[in-house]
Amino acid sequence: MMELVASVIRLWQRIPKAVLFGVAVLVQCVLLVLMVADRMQILREGREVTLQTQPVDPRDLLRGDYVVLRYDISQLPAGALAGKPAAERNSVVFVKLAPNANGLYEAVSVHAEPVAVTAPEVLIRGRVPYSCGSPGRTFCDKLTIKYGLESYFVPEGEGKKLEQARNQQKLRVVAAVLPSGRAAIKRLLLDGEPVYEEPLY
Repeated sequence: MMELVASVIRLWQRIPKAVLFGVAVLVQCVLLVLMVADRMQILREGREVTLQTQPVDPRDLLRGDYVVLRYDISQLPAGALAGKPAAERNSVVFVKLAPNANGLYEAVSVHAEPVAVTAPEVLIRGRVPYSCGSPGRTFCDKLTIKYGLESYFVPEGEGKKLEQARNQQKLRVVAAVLPSGRAAIKRLLLDGEPVYEEPLY
């Protein structure tokens, strides 16, 4: 075994540093392309849902060049999940959404596993960052859920207008949601009009 390790080390030392550097750069490029392709898939193939934003505590205002976002669906009653064991600290949950009379998607129910939906319903995947109970983990009666839609990068100096609109509940987000529940922000609406649109790359 030791001879095998020694021979691998000798082989590794014979590889020119330029080749190793090239491989490292290539791996990083491949990972970057995969990330972009994943986002493209969500934006192109995902079903569009419009979500109402909520005011955010002033301590959480614009940080750098992005706006902090919170939604009507960010805090929900646990329903049938209340008091049940949580699989992990950041447990995955699936929220069934359906449009209301105004076309805004609202939460219908929360589930630990994917459930069947019928159009125009959508299932969106989120994570509960903490759980109740000690020593075991259980779901609280009220869940704070993060969907990966909680921040949006904007051009420098543009955030203040969006913060004010968000806090006046004039800002809405159109998200693309795949059947798997993964979601990405597709565009921002200010007073019903598009103000920022994500390119499909």
